[in-house]
Amino acid sequence: MIGLDQFFLDTPREGFLDITKKISEIVRHGSIKDGICQVFVPHTTAGVTVNENADPDVIADMLAALNQMVPKLPFRHREGNSPAHVKSSLVGCSLTLPVANHALVLGTWQSIYLCEFDGPRRRQVYVQVVGG
Repeated sequence: MIGLDQFFLDTPREGFLDITKKISEIVRHGSIKDGICQVFVPHTTAGVTVNENADPDVIADMLAALNQMVPKLPFRHREGNSPAHVKSSLVGCSLTLPVANHALVLGTWQSIYLCEFDGPRRRQVYVQVVGG
């Protein structure tokens, strides 16, 4: 069996948005008890990742590190958002997470984050749960 859902959210200029609760609700109310959950962001200047949810400094540090790794260079892309494209490729646009008993399997301190690198934007997130 396969379940596919989607949701939209408005993002800030740049930052990490915790989307764990919304994805957990989709998994909990879906027809799949055990399997995997695929999270996909269909954007070239955003990403999705799992990281710590206890200390907000971790997210600030992640953003600072990405900004240092991808400086504003004289990129050829004329829209002026090449750093956002590079950061999106580094972070990735999808995740695969285990599902057990209608719940995401995450570590104690883990959350799922939509990573916005070129906002503000209206972003779409697909959540597909596969299993039985």
